[in-house]
Amino acid sequence: MPTVLVASDAPWVRDHVRAALVGPGFQVIEAERGQDVRRLVDEREPDLVIVDMQIANMGGMAVTLDLHLEESAGRLDHVPVLLLLDREADRFLALSSKVEAQLVKPVDPGTLRRTVKRLLQAEQERHRREEAYEAGEFDDAGDGASVEAAVASPPAGSLG
Repeated sequence: MPTVLVASDAPWVRDHVRAALVGPGFQVIEAERGQDVRRLVDEREPDLVIVDMQIANMGGMAVTLDLHLEESAGRLDHVPVLLLLDREADRFLALSSKVEAQLVKPVDPGTLRRTVKRLLQAEQERHRREEAYEAGEFDDAGDGASVEAAVASPPAGSLG
């Protein structure tokens, strides 16, 4: 069962996300403060983090940057982030934070649920490719070509 961490200081945002993901298939963890996200990601290892852009004391951009820095330092595993924006104009900021997805509030529950499912599927595929690469089954491009096939049949026109 995928675990989703939702971080917002606004109870209505947390309630909205929880309601959209209600039912079998999701476990939802909540954080009211941005600075709690890193600790919860480390302790609970969620499959996805949903962060409100305007969470008090540490906004969604800062939370996202913190998670990326911790990942690049090897202290946290990668976790995809969905940023909840206040207005359409915030999409530019969201792109600069390198989040996997962004939605403008208020979000239709069906759209939120579909986006969450799509992000979780993409993350599962990323894990599958990463494991295959580590096992030597994929080439450096990660395009699915096996290393053995690349060695056995060099590209046309090569001196191989």
